[in-house]
Amino acid sequence: MALQNNINETIIGDFLNFNRNIAEIPSKVSVPHEVKMDTCEYDVVYEEDRIRMLHYKPLTSKQISTPLVISYAIVNRYHIFDIDPKKSWIRNLLDSGIDVYMIDWGTPTKMDKFLGFDEYVNDYLDNCIEDVCDRSSVDKVSLQGYCTGGTLATVYSALHPEKVKNLIATAPIIDGWKDTTVVSNIAKKFDVDKMVEVVGNMPPEFIYYCFSILKPFEQGIEKYLKFFQNLDNEKFVNSFLKIEKWLAETPPIPGELFKQWIKGIYQENLLAQDKMFVGNQHVSLKNITMPVFTQVAVGDHLVSPECSMPLHYAVGAEDKNLEIYPTGHVGMIASSYSQKNVLPTLTKWIKSRSD
Repeated sequence: MALQNNINETIIGDFLNFNRNIAEIPSKVSVPHEVKMDTCEYDVVYEEDRIRMLHYKPLTSKQISTPLVISYAIVNRYHIFDIDPKKSWIRNLLDSGIDVYMIDWGTPTKMDKFLGFDEYVNDYLDNCIEDVCDRSSVDKVSLQGYCTGGTLATVYSALHPEKVKNLIATAPIIDGWKDTTVVSNIAKKFDVDKMVEVVGNMPPEFIYYCFSILKPFEQGIEKYLKFFQNLDNEKFVNSFLKIEKWLAETPPIPGELFKQWIKGIYQENLLAQDKMFVGNQHVSLKNITMPVFTQVAVGDHLVSPECSMPLHYAVGAEDKNLEIYPTGHVGMIASSYSQKNVLPTLTKWIKSRSD
Protein backbone atom coordinates (compact mmCIF):
# COMPACT_ATOMS: atom_id res chain seq x y z
CA MET A 1 0.00 0.00 0.00
CA ALA A 2 2.85 2.40 0.87
CA LEU A 3 4.49 1.70 -2.50
CA GLN A 4 1.23 2.41 -4.35
CA ASN A 5 0.82 5.69 -2.44
CA ASN A 6 4.36 6.74 -3.40
CA ILE A 7 3.66 5.95 -7.04
CA ASN A 8 0.41 7.93 -6.95
CA GLU A 9 2.16 10.91 -5.32
CA THR A 10 4.89 10.80 -7.98
CA ILE A 11 2.35 10.76 -10.81
CA ILE A 12 0.36 13.61 -9.28
CA GLY A 13 3.53 15.59 -8.65
CA ASP A 14 4.71 15.15 -12.25
CA PHE A 15 1.28 16.18 -13.53
CA LEU A 16 1.24 19.33 -11.40
CA ASN A 17 4.79 20.24 -12.47
CA PHE A 18 3.84 19.65 -16.10
CA ASN A 19 0.83 21.98 -15.81
CA ARG A 20 2.90 24.59 -13.95
CA ASN A 21 5.55 24.50 -16.67
CA ILE A 22 2.94 25.02 -19.37
CA ALA A 23 1.55 28.04 -17.51
CA GLU A 24 5.02 29.55 -17.17
CA ILE A 25 6.05 29.21 -20.82
CA PRO A 26 5.44 32.91 -21.71
CA SER A 27 7.85 34.05 -19.01
CA LYS A 28 10.54 31.44 -19.69
CA VAL A 29 10.65 30.98 -23.45
CA SER A 30 12.14 33.47 -25.90
CA VAL A 31 10.29 34.51 -29.03
CA PRO A 32 11.96 33.37 -32.31
CA HIS A 33 13.73 36.64 -33.14
CA GLU A 34 15.41 36.63 -29.70
CA VAL A 35 17.05 33.24 -30.26
CA LYS A 36 20.65 33.76 -31.38
CA MET A 37 21.86 31.03 -33.71
CA ASP A 38 25.52 31.67 -34.56
CA THR A 39 28.36 31.77 -32.03
CA CYS A 40 31.35 32.66 -34.26
CA GLU A 41 31.75 36.05 -35.92
CA TYR A 42 31.90 36.32 -39.69
CA ASP A 43 31.87 38.77 -42.58
CA VAL A 44 29.71 38.37 -45.68
CA VAL A 45 32.39 38.57 -48.37
CA TYR A 46 30.47 37.52 -51.49
CA GLU A 47 26.84 37.73 -52.59
CA GLU A 48 25.10 36.63 -55.77
CA ASP A 49 21.34 36.47 -56.23
CA ARG A 50 20.08 34.79 -53.05
CA ILE A 51 23.35 33.18 -51.93
CA ARG A 52 25.97 34.55 -49.56
CA MET A 53 29.46 33.45 -48.64
CA LEU A 54 30.52 33.89 -45.03
CA HIS A 55 34.15 34.27 -43.97
CA TYR A 56 34.66 33.42 -40.30
CA LYS A 57 37.01 35.58 -38.28
CA PRO A 58 40.13 33.69 -37.12
CA LEU A 59 40.56 32.56 -33.53
CA THR A 60 44.30 31.87 -33.81
CA SER A 61 47.23 34.16 -34.59
CA LYS A 62 48.42 31.84 -37.36
CA GLN A 63 46.42 29.96 -39.99
CA ILE A 64 47.23 27.45 -42.71
CA SER A 65 47.28 29.08 -46.13
CA THR A 66 44.83 26.68 -47.82
CA PRO A 67 41.28 27.91 -47.01
CA LEU A 68 38.36 25.56 -46.40
CA VAL A 69 35.08 26.23 -48.21
CA ILE A 70 32.01 24.48 -46.79
CA SER A 71 29.16 23.72 -49.17
CA TYR A 72 26.18 23.37 -46.85
CA ALA A 73 23.11 21.31 -47.72
CA ILE A 74 20.30 22.75 -49.83
CA VAL A 75 17.92 21.60 -47.07
CA ASN A 76 17.79 23.60 -43.80
CA ARG A 77 20.31 26.35 -43.09
CA TYR A 78 24.01 26.43 -42.24
CA HIS A 79 23.48 27.41 -38.56
CA ILE A 80 23.69 23.81 -37.32
CA PHE A 81 27.46 23.96 -37.88
CA ASP A 82 27.74 26.71 -35.24
CA ILE A 83 24.61 26.48 -33.10
CA ASP A 84 26.31 25.83 -29.74
CA PRO A 85 29.76 27.09 -28.73
CA LYS A 86 30.67 23.77 -27.08
CA LYS A 87 29.49 21.74 -30.07
CA SER A 88 30.44 24.12 -32.88
CA TRP A 89 32.05 22.55 -35.95
CA ILE A 90 33.14 26.00 -37.11
CA ARG A 91 34.72 26.99 -33.79
CA ASN A 92 36.69 23.75 -33.67
CA LEU A 93 38.07 24.32 -37.17
CA LEU A 94 38.98 27.92 -36.33
CA ASP A 95 40.69 26.84 -33.11
CA SER A 96 42.76 24.46 -35.25
CA GLY A 97 44.05 27.33 -37.38
CA ILE A 98 41.90 26.62 -40.44
CA ASP A 99 40.61 29.54 -42.54
CA VAL A 100 36.89 28.81 -42.93
CA TYR A 101 34.30 29.98 -45.48
CA MET A 102 30.65 28.89 -45.53
CA ILE A 103 28.19 29.02 -48.43
CA ASP A 104 24.70 30.06 -47.36
CA TRP A 105 22.39 29.07 -50.24
CA GLY A 106 19.77 31.55 -49.05
CA THR A 107 16.03 31.42 -49.69
CA PRO A 108 15.05 30.77 -53.33
CA THR A 109 12.12 32.73 -54.73
CA LYS A 110 9.62 31.80 -57.44
CA MET A 111 12.01 33.36 -59.96
CA ASP A 112 14.55 30.65 -59.09
CA LYS A 113 12.29 27.77 -60.13
CA PHE A 114 14.46 26.90 -63.14
CA LEU A 115 17.82 26.78 -61.35
CA GLY A 116 19.39 23.33 -61.45
CA PHE A 117 22.66 21.49 -60.86
CA ASP A 118 24.42 23.50 -63.56
CA GLU A 119 23.68 26.86 -61.92
CA TYR A 120 24.47 25.64 -58.41
CA VAL A 121 27.71 23.86 -59.34
CA ASN A 122 29.16 25.71 -62.33
CA ASP A 123 27.94 29.20 -61.41
CA TYR A 124 27.33 29.74 -57.68
CA LEU A 125 29.79 27.25 -56.21
CA ASP A 126 32.45 27.99 -58.81
CA ASN A 127 32.11 31.75 -58.32
CA CYS A 128 32.43 31.35 -54.56
CA ILE A 129 35.58 29.28 -54.88
CA GLU A 130 37.06 31.69 -57.40
CA ASP A 131 36.43 34.52 -54.95
CA VAL A 132 38.14 32.62 -52.11
CA CYS A 133 41.13 31.83 -54.31
CA ASP A 134 41.48 35.51 -55.20
CA ARG A 135 41.21 36.61 -51.57
CA SER A 136 43.70 34.04 -50.33
CA SER A 137 46.06 34.20 -53.31
CA VAL A 138 45.83 30.44 -53.87
CA ASP A 139 44.95 28.24 -56.84
CA LYS A 140 43.05 25.59 -54.89
CA VAL A 141 40.89 25.27 -51.80
CA SER A 142 39.87 22.45 -49.51
CA LEU A 143 36.17 21.79 -50.12
CA GLN A 144 33.79 20.19 -47.64
CA GLY A 145 30.22 19.27 -48.48
CA TYR A 146 27.57 18.13 -46.04
CA CYS A 147 24.59 15.96 -47.00
CA THR A 148 23.14 17.31 -50.27
CA GLY A 149 25.95 19.88 -50.17
CA GLY A 150 28.30 16.90 -50.19
CA THR A 151 26.81 15.81 -53.49
CA LEU A 152 27.26 19.31 -54.94
CA ALA A 153 30.88 19.38 -53.69
CA THR A 154 31.51 15.95 -55.22
CA VAL A 155 30.09 16.96 -58.60
CA TYR A 156 32.11 20.17 -58.49
CA SER A 157 35.34 18.30 -57.68
CA ALA A 158 34.74 15.98 -60.63
CA LEU A 159 34.15 18.89 -63.03
CA HIS A 160 36.73 21.33 -61.62
CA PRO A 161 39.47 19.17 -60.05
CA GLU A 162 42.09 21.84 -60.77
CA LYS A 163 40.50 24.09 -58.11
CA VAL A 164 40.12 21.54 -55.30
CA LYS A 165 43.12 20.58 -53.20
CA ASN A 166 41.21 18.31 -50.79
CA LEU A 167 37.62 17.01 -50.80
CA ILE A 168 35.77 16.25 -47.56
CA ALA A 169 32.41 14.56 -48.12
CA THR A 170 30.31 14.41 -44.94
CA ALA A 171 27.27 12.13 -45.31
CA PRO A 172 27.07 12.77 -49.07
CA ILE A 173 24.20 11.40 -51.17
CA ILE A 174 25.97 9.37 -53.85
CA ASP A 175 24.32 6.01 -54.60
CA GLY A 176 20.58 6.62 -54.46
CA TRP A 177 19.66 3.00 -55.09
CA LYS A 178 21.54 1.89 -51.99
CA ASP A 179 19.89 4.49 -49.76
CA THR A 180 17.37 2.65 -47.58
CA THR A 181 16.02 5.63 -45.64
CA VAL A 182 12.37 6.68 -45.59
CA VAL A 183 13.30 9.83 -47.54
CA SER A 184 14.88 7.73 -50.28
CA ASN A 185 11.93 5.34 -50.43
CA ILE A 186 9.55 8.26 -50.87
CA ALA A 187 11.78 9.90 -53.48
CA LYS A 188 11.93 6.78 -55.63
CA LYS A 189 8.18 6.41 -55.93
CA PHE A 190 6.52 9.73 -56.72
CA ASP A 191 6.02 11.72 -59.91
CA VAL A 192 8.44 14.58 -59.35
CA ASP A 193 7.75 16.08 -62.80
CA LYS A 194 4.07 16.50 -61.96
CA MET A 195 4.85 17.80 -58.48
CA VAL A 196 7.20 20.52 -59.73
CA GLU A 197 4.80 21.41 -62.54
CA VAL A 198 2.05 22.01 -59.97
CA VAL A 199 3.89 23.62 -57.03
CA GLY A 200 7.08 25.02 -58.59
CA ASN A 201 9.73 25.29 -55.89
CA MET A 202 9.55 22.52 -53.30
CA PRO A 203 7.97 24.16 -50.23
CA PRO A 204 9.33 23.73 -46.69
CA GLU A 205 6.06 22.09 -45.66
CA PHE A 206 6.82 19.08 -47.86
CA ILE A 207 10.29 18.82 -46.36
CA TYR A 208 8.79 19.02 -42.84
CA TYR A 209 6.45 16.18 -43.77
CA CYS A 210 9.32 13.98 -44.95
CA PHE A 211 11.30 14.65 -41.77
CA SER A 212 8.31 14.09 -39.49
CA ILE A 213 7.63 10.57 -40.74
CA LEU A 214 11.24 9.46 -40.19
CA LYS A 215 10.74 9.28 -36.42
CA PRO A 216 7.10 10.28 -35.92
CA PHE A 217 6.85 9.82 -32.15
CA GLU A 218 10.29 11.21 -31.37
CA GLN A 219 9.82 14.22 -33.68
CA GLY A 220 6.25 14.79 -32.57
CA ILE A 221 4.90 14.07 -29.10
CA GLU A 222 8.09 12.98 -27.33
CA LYS A 223 10.22 16.06 -27.96
CA TYR A 224 7.50 18.40 -26.68
CA LEU A 225 6.93 16.28 -23.58
CA LYS A 226 10.66 16.55 -22.86
CA PHE A 227 10.49 20.28 -23.46
CA PHE A 228 7.70 20.83 -20.93
CA GLN A 229 9.39 18.55 -18.41
CA ASN A 230 12.67 20.47 -18.67
CA LEU A 231 11.31 23.99 -18.72
CA ASP A 232 13.33 24.88 -15.61
CA ASN A 233 16.54 23.77 -17.33
CA GLU A 234 17.74 26.92 -19.08
CA LYS A 235 20.44 25.08 -21.05
CA PHE A 236 17.94 22.51 -22.32
CA VAL A 237 15.40 25.18 -23.29
CA ASN A 238 18.00 27.27 -25.10
CA SER A 239 19.23 24.27 -27.11
CA PHE A 240 15.65 23.19 -27.89
CA LEU A 241 14.69 26.65 -29.18
CA LYS A 242 17.78 26.90 -31.37
CA ILE A 243 17.05 23.56 -33.02
CA GLU A 244 13.37 24.46 -33.50
CA LYS A 245 14.29 27.79 -35.09
CA TRP A 246 16.81 26.03 -37.33
CA LEU A 247 14.14 23.59 -38.48
CA ALA A 248 11.53 26.34 -38.92
CA GLU A 249 13.81 28.34 -41.20
CA THR A 250 14.09 25.58 -43.81
CA PRO A 251 14.04 27.29 -47.23
CA PRO A 252 12.27 26.02 -50.35
CA ILE A 253 14.27 24.12 -52.96
CA PRO A 254 14.30 25.37 -56.58
CA GLY A 255 11.93 23.24 -58.62
CA GLU A 256 14.40 22.26 -61.34
CA LEU A 257 17.14 21.38 -58.85
CA PHE A 258 14.68 19.28 -56.85
CA LYS A 259 13.51 17.49 -59.99
CA GLN A 260 17.06 16.78 -61.18
CA TRP A 261 17.96 15.58 -57.71
CA ILE A 262 15.07 13.15 -57.28
CA LYS A 263 15.26 11.75 -60.81
CA GLY A 264 19.02 11.79 -61.28
CA ILE A 265 20.23 10.69 -57.85
CA TYR A 266 17.42 8.61 -56.33
CA GLN A 267 15.37 7.28 -59.24
CA GLU A 268 17.96 6.82 -62.02
CA ASN A 269 21.12 6.76 -59.86
CA LEU A 270 23.11 8.57 -62.54
CA LEU A 271 26.05 9.75 -60.41
CA ALA A 272 26.95 6.32 -59.05
CA GLN A 273 26.55 4.73 -62.49
CA ASP A 274 28.88 7.25 -64.18
CA LYS A 275 25.98 8.52 -66.32
CA MET A 276 25.46 12.01 -64.90
CA PHE A 277 25.81 15.15 -67.00
CA VAL A 278 25.78 18.71 -65.63
CA GLY A 279 25.90 21.61 -68.05
CA ASN A 280 26.61 19.15 -70.90
CA GLN A 281 29.71 17.95 -69.01
CA HIS A 282 30.12 14.33 -67.99
CA VAL A 283 30.50 13.94 -64.22
CA SER A 284 32.98 11.11 -63.69
CA LEU A 285 34.01 10.31 -60.12
CA LYS A 286 37.28 8.98 -61.53
CA ASN A 287 38.23 12.61 -62.20
CA ILE A 288 38.41 13.15 -58.45
CA THR A 289 42.11 12.49 -57.95
CA MET A 290 42.79 14.92 -55.09
CA PRO A 291 42.87 13.56 -51.49
CA VAL A 292 39.35 12.54 -50.39
CA PHE A 293 37.99 12.13 -46.87
CA THR A 294 34.54 10.50 -46.66
CA GLN A 295 32.64 10.69 -43.36
CA VAL A 296 29.73 8.35 -42.69
CA ALA A 297 27.41 7.91 -39.69
CA VAL A 298 26.10 4.43 -38.84
CA GLY A 299 22.90 5.80 -37.30
CA ASP A 300 22.13 8.24 -40.11
CA HIS A 301 18.36 8.18 -40.73
CA LEU A 302 18.54 10.77 -43.55
CA VAL A 303 21.39 9.38 -45.66
CA SER A 304 22.13 5.72 -45.04
CA PRO A 305 25.84 4.72 -44.85
CA GLU A 306 25.44 2.46 -47.89
CA CYS A 307 24.49 5.53 -49.91
CA SER A 308 27.61 7.52 -48.95
CA MET A 309 30.35 4.87 -48.83
CA PRO A 310 30.46 4.13 -52.59
CA LEU A 311 32.19 7.48 -53.08
CA HIS A 312 35.30 6.15 -51.37
CA TYR A 313 35.59 3.27 -53.85
CA ALA A 314 34.56 5.17 -56.98
CA VAL A 315 36.95 8.14 -56.91
CA GLY A 316 40.24 8.13 -58.80
CA ALA A 317 42.21 9.34 -55.77
CA GLU A 318 44.96 7.18 -54.30
CA ASP A 319 45.02 9.21 -51.09
CA LYS A 320 41.59 8.54 -49.63
CA ASN A 321 40.12 7.92 -46.19
CA LEU A 322 36.78 6.48 -45.13
CA GLU A 323 35.70 7.02 -41.52
CA ILE A 324 32.54 5.43 -40.09
CA TYR A 325 31.18 6.84 -36.83
CA PRO A 326 28.63 5.38 -34.36
CA THR A 327 26.40 8.45 -34.38
CA GLY A 328 23.68 10.08 -36.46
CA HIS A 329 23.33 12.60 -39.29
CA VAL A 330 23.40 15.69 -37.07
CA GLY A 331 25.42 14.02 -34.32
CA MET A 332 28.35 13.73 -36.72
CA ILE A 333 28.64 17.52 -36.99
CA ALA A 334 26.99 19.05 -33.91
CA SER A 335 27.56 17.05 -30.75
CA SER A 336 30.03 16.37 -27.96
CA TYR A 337 30.86 13.13 -29.75
CA SER A 338 31.74 15.08 -32.89
CA GLN A 339 34.06 17.37 -30.94
CA LYS A 340 35.91 14.46 -29.36
CA ASN A 341 35.95 11.90 -32.16
CA VAL A 342 35.14 13.36 -35.58
CA LEU A 343 36.82 16.76 -35.73
CA PRO A 344 40.27 15.90 -34.29
CA THR A 345 40.81 13.34 -37.06
CA LEU A 346 39.48 15.67 -39.74
CA THR A 347 41.49 18.75 -38.73
CA LYS A 348 44.68 16.69 -38.58
CA TRP A 349 43.91 15.29 -42.04
CA ILE A 350 43.21 18.74 -43.52
CA LYS A 351 46.30 20.35 -42.03
CA SER A 352 48.61 17.55 -43.18
CA ARG A 353 47.39 18.02 -46.77
CA SER A 354 47.35 21.82 -46.85
CA ASP A 355 50.00 24.45 -47.51
